[in-house]
Amino acid sequence: MKKIVSIFAAGLMLAGAAFAAPKTLVGVSMPTKSLQRWNQDGSNMKKELTKAGYAVDLQFANNDIALQTSQIENMLTKGCKILVIASIDGSALKGVLDTAKQQNVKVIAYDRLIMNSDAVSYYATFDNYKVGTLQGNYLVDKLNLKGRTKADPAYIEFFTGSPDDNNINFFFGGAMDVLQPYLNSGVLVCRSGQTSKAQCATLNWSTEAGQKRMENLIASQKYGPNGTKLDAVYSSNDSVANGITNALVAAGYTAKNFPLITGQDCDITSVKNMIAGTQAMSVFKDTRTLASQVVKMVDAIAKGSNPPVNDTKTYDNGTGVIPSFLCEPVFGDKDNYKTLLVDSGYYQAKQLQ
Repeated sequence: MKKIVSIFAAGLMLAGAAFAAPKTLVGVSMPTKSLQRWNQDGSNMKKELTKAGYAVDLQFANNDIALQTSQIENMLTKGCKILVIASIDGSALKGVLDTAKQQNVKVIAYDRLIMNSDAVSYYATFDNYKVGTLQGNYLVDKLNLKGRTKADPAYIEFFTGSPDDNNINFFFGGAMDVLQPYLNSGVLVCRSGQTSKAQCATLNWSTEAGQKRMENLIASQKYGPNGTKLDAVYSSNDSVANGITNALVAAGYTAKNFPLITGQDCDITSVKNMIAGTQAMSVFKDTRTLASQVVKMVDAIAKGSNPPVNDTKTYDNGTGVIPSFLCEPVFGDKDNYKTLLVDSGYYQAKQLQ
């Protein structure tokens, strides 16, 4: 009799497993694999979501807007109930997101705000304005702008990112809010005069485009270790900073006389450059923190509750303010990179050798 009961119980367990509810499918759309940070973001996201019990469809779009649109369409066809999207072009996804809204699929904009779509439910990012102010204040400190006079100015050039990325309004805007008073007073001088967002933009955050523009500035302004003085180059992120570094190294600058270069993301190449003295700093945005926060948002949506947010005023995508969660960025340089990046487990020491 016991044997029969055991067999019956085992049968019920198998039947229960057979009819268990399928895992909620979450679509994660990243812009490209060609930049380290998106690789890392995608990997962290999939790991965290899988650990939390979700099925994940992770796709990278190779900086191709049409491909990203197609990939999101496929996610909807597969039955994704929640989408996490880091857009290539924040204004190019309205059509496919209209479909998502019709299917009652919730959309979390990841790091880059998706514009002009009322399908966007939430936004998860870092405090991007603070990213810019961290970069600006770093330059104020290291260039001693508060102690300088118009008779002894510091010389700078400016680079920001892709004009189709809404974040540059916050990165560049935050930095310029800090630095513009010094430009106005003549304590800080941009010889090229290129200080507007449009003049300083770098399409696709391209290393090659950043390098080309820096080479043009070197040629036109005659910058060099034995030429026209250049104290700093503001760059909104690391991929552009790497191009700037390449151009300055080719122009003969060494660690002993290298202009201060800012960055963002603490990519491995840029951290190595900081150690070598060819990049001054980079803003660290711990993608593990952001991934964990997105998992909390996904979990709340899946359970029918309101996700945690800490900003309901700042990020208007053209259809209204999007409830957002902003994580805190911090700056890294050669003095604190080990504690910030290695001791925390973000990188292994051998990766930075």
